[in-house]
Amino acid sequence: QVQLVESGGGLVQAGGSLRLSCAASGRTFSSYAMGWFRQAPGKEREFVAAIIWSGGSTYYADSAKGRFTISRDNAKNTVYLQMNSLKPEDTAVYYCAAKRGSGAVNSWAGYAYWGQGTRLTVSS
Repeated sequence: QVQLVESGGGLVQAGGSLRLSCAASGRTFSSYAMGWFRQAPGKEREFVAAIIWSGGSTYYADSAKGRFTISRDNAKNTVYLQMNSLKPEDTAVYYCAAKRGSGAVNSWAGYAYWGQGTRLTVSS
C-alpha cells in the first residue's frame, strides 16, 4: 500500500522560506511522477510542481516558477518542495501526490495516491 506523509508546514512571514517534505513508502516509485498540489480556503485544489521520479524532469505552475524548487532523494524515497520568497497568497494546505504512468502531471485527477496534507500560512 502506498503511503505519502507530508511534513514541514507552518507559519512563516512573507518573503521567508520553507521546505516541505513528502516521505513515500509502499512500493518502488521509479515509474511514478510525484506532485505537489495546494488548496486554499474556498478555492479548488491547484497544481504547484511535479517531478518525474526516474530522470528528474520537473514541472511548475506559473505561480511557482522562480520561487519553488521540487526535488527528490532516491535513497530516502522523499520528495521536497523548497519554497522561497513566500507570499500571503501561498497560504494553503499542501498535498503530496503520486501518479503512475504517462499523462498530464499538472492535473490532480491523474494522481492515485495522496498524503494527508500539511498547512502553510504566510503572514503579511
